[in-house]
Amino acid sequence: MPPQRAATGAPTPLADPADASHPAALVDLPADGSAPVAVPNASRPRLVAEVWIMLGLSLGASAVYSVIDLIAKLTQGPLGRQTATLNQSASPRPYVDLSYQLAGIVFTLVPAALALWLLAGDRTTTAVSRRLGLDRTRPLKDLGTGAVLAAVIGVPGIALYLVGHALGITARVVPEALNAYWWTLPVLFLQAVKNAVIEEVVVVGYLMTRLRQLGVGPRMTTAASALLRGSYHLYQGFGPFLGNAVMGVIFAEYFRLRGRVLPLIVAHTILDTASFIGYDLLRGVLHLP
Repeated sequence: MPPQRAATGAPTPLADPADASHPAALVDLPADGSAPVAVPNASRPRLVAEVWIMLGLSLGASAVYSVIDLIAKLTQGPLGRQTATLNQSASPRPYVDLSYQLAGIVFTLVPAALALWLLAGDRTTTAVSRRLGLDRTRPLKDLGTGAVLAAVIGVPGIALYLVGHALGITARVVPEALNAYWWTLPVLFLQAVKNAVIEEVVVVGYLMTRLRQLGVGPRMTTAASALLRGSYHLYQGFGPFLGNAVMGVIFAEYFRLRGRVLPLIVAHTILDTASFIGYDLLRGVLHLP
């Protein structure tokens, strides 16, 4: 979804195409979804390399590890009899465990900060927060839209997981296995926020912006974003891959049409919070593992 235009409504003129000192040109993408002004040819290899490096530092690496993990599961036995645990304790000592959890959250968010930093260096008059729809110009509408998206995706997602597990193509997913401390619920919420920020900033805001700058069409851009999202969930099985890929299509199309990442972060946070904290609260009541 195209980021909003600059206040003037007109794109910033490009510098001499031979000037490759900047990796990207213009990211004031037209509101009608048409192609943006292409980056200078001399800058394209650098921009392609930047995308691969960014993915290698973040969710692209997660996708590779996820594929390896899936292969390991498939060669070990029936997928439906295996478990994928999302949030685990790192130490039996409470404050050591807390330190590990908080450090993991902080350092996982560094690639998202790097993505914003790189986009902020583009030759455009519009701030990156506005281009990606991360500003606070419409907080209530963003919250409402995020809640609607979470509802639209959440229920079918649960159904798809249950069907996949029944068919033996999805591992049993344990949303959290932290020891019970006073900080467990706050940390689970922070984990949900972390997941939402890193995924939506990198997989939607950053990747889609860069692909469009490179001249990739809207359909292929949406497909790339959705397939990447699905691929780093493969460690959970084929059901979560499909469910997250469908979620990726919806989120990518929303961004392409509306130009805002913030509602996607809200929706993702709601989904993961309900999964992590809901599981923690119901585990004893429903005798969940």
